[in-house]
Amino acid sequence: MRRSADDLPRVLATCWLYWIAVPTGDQAGVMEMMGLVEPRPVTFAEAEEIIDDDGHGGAEGSPDGMARVYVSPELDGWTLIIGPWCDPCDVERSDEVLRMCRDLSVRYGQAQAYYYGTQHDGSAWLVAQDGVVLRRYCETGDGENAHLTLGEPLPVERAHREQLGLPTVWDEATESDEDEDEWKWAAFDLTPEIAAALGISPLQLTAETRVVGTGVIALTPNATEVQVGPRPWSLRPTCPSDGIPGPWSR
Repeated sequence: MRRSADDLPRVLATCWLYWIAVPTGDQAGVMEMMGLVEPRPVTFAEAEEIIDDDGHGGAEGSPDGMARVYVSPELDGWTLIIGPWCDPCDVERSDEVLRMCRDLSVRYGQAQAYYYGTQHDGSAWLVAQDGVVLRRYCETGDGENAHLTLGEPLPVERAHREQLGLPTVWDEATESDEDEDEWKWAAFDLTPEIAAALGISPLQLTAETRVVGTGVIALTPNATEVQVGPRPWSLRPTCPSDGIPGPWSR
């Protein structure tokens, strides 16, 4: 399916948003490295519904939204992979997401993974370059977040801490409760700024974003490992009570 001229980029978001960003237009190569299969072309409007649906638990056949992801066309030189399967701070997914980003950065120079709770539910970022993880940091209110911290603070982190009058390099284990709380509330909302500073954010796409190719929905290894049940191609309404079926429902 060729992308139509009126299929324009738009903000791609949900209450809980997870994505990986890779500076390449090699959609097929990225999918191969990540083990994504059975791609089906979608418009930006359909992608928006899919992302929102999966952020709220996923369609039939996609428990917790883990069975599928949206893989964007080339957007200003970047490819975005969006869905809960990309969560850099999930207990069960964090190691695999780190490995994927490290491997992708070997081939493409960089790879980044993010989480953002749009209702002040926290932020997380992971930045890999040339096969090395430069930084992983999660601030979601979970007491286990500190165990995931890797690398040195990014310039954006340092700048915000300096504005708050906090040390730009700190030890989470010995930081005072007052400083910890002040930083936590600031860091909760940092993901969009960090993603935009380092490359591209699905929260800042516009009709003027340069597009090459067509976005797809693809199945993750979570879907292909279990070859039973329906394929997660249908959408359900975000609010079940509204009774409005999404595209592809069947």
